[in-house]
Amino acid sequence: MKSLSILGSTGSIGTQTLEIVRKFPNEFKIAGLTTNKNTELLKKQIKEFKPEAVAVMDEEKADLLKADVLVYKGMDGLIKIAKLEETDTVVNSLVGSIGVLPTVRAIENSKNIALANKETLVTAGSIVMEKVNQHNINLMPIDSEHSAIWQCLNGEDRKTINKVTITCSGGAFKNKTKEELENVTAADALKHPTWDMGAKITIDCATLMNKGFEVIEAHWLYNLDYDKIDVVLHPESIVHSLVEFSDHSTIAQLGMPSMKIPIQYALTYPNRMKNLELPRLDLIKINQLNFKKINNGLFPCLNYAYDAGRIGGSLPAVMNAANEIAVYAFLDNKIKFLDIARLVKKKMDEHKVIKTPELDEILEVDKKIKKETEDEIKKQ
Repeated sequence: MKSLSILGSTGSIGTQTLEIVRKFPNEFKIAGLTTNKNTELLKKQIKEFKPEAVAVMDEEKADLLKADVLVYKGMDGLIKIAKLEETDTVVNSLVGSIGVLPTVRAIENSKNIALANKETLVTAGSIVMEKVNQHNINLMPIDSEHSAIWQCLNGEDRKTINKVTITCSGGAFKNKTKEELENVTAADALKHPTWDMGAKITIDCATLMNKGFEVIEAHWLYNLDYDKIDVVLHPESIVHSLVEFSDHSTIAQLGMPSMKIPIQYALTYPNRMKNLELPRLDLIKINQLNFKKINNGLFPCLNYAYDAGRIGGSLPAVMNAANEIAVYAFLDNKIKFLDIARLVKKKMDEHKVIKTPELDEILEVDKKIKKETEDEIKKQ
């Protein structure tokens, strides 16, 4: 039986992870849960799954939570849950750079990681992968695209990889012109055509920054040069990634657009568990699969991610921090959609790159750029 701590248990990935746990009561038990501020749902989860301890990021909400378990609060609380002695696997489904430090501390305490938090590898990939190797733990991607690559590489020699192709649905605005993008709203952006996800990642899909994050993640997860990572538009979201090998054979992973499939694969790895509730692919019903080139001129965030990844150092953390603040400002109707990319580019251009930053330096850059981006938005 695997013992899990779920960081972000009340969010989209967290609640779906608990659905998988609920399906296999003899395979998993819950050691720890965390939330940002949704203590009402957390209370229900505590009652059902009976964790050893929980944490609430919002310290005022934590003080008000009445539960028959240990309640920790703030970042220290997240780290305590990530380090719980009873835990062998930490599911990190936090949103934003807040997920970096708990992941690092979990790895240092020899916990396996099921990773849905993109920012961990985007901002601190070098440090995280060094610690993964040092502590000999399993880092299992929950992203559908990286789960697909992982499955395509099962049993293969990674030295024979020619190219990895990550597919992209295109988000809500793939058929828009630049003029049309000028006045799109957050409500428009949140209408993702194929996936049901949290608000922040849905906006990242609309700007294609999410795909940029995945390019950087693929670089670290599979030790790939950026020239070997490609992105194509695939509106149906059925083919999640493809790997081309040195003999020009290409292996692809297909499945319906459901996060429960990669979540279950990560949790049950190296086994596959039968789950009749997971959606089943019917190619006859789908009938057609389409692939197109990305319009980089319309969605520049993808290129910004390639640039940040290739330059490396502290620049990906700058890109991520500016994007995080800009996305939430767009969701709050404080800026326009196209301002997201503009703000990201501005902060990247202004930054003096630290070539080999320590973790503390990355976290400091993250804090500094977020403050500067907030100030920039207030001036508008």
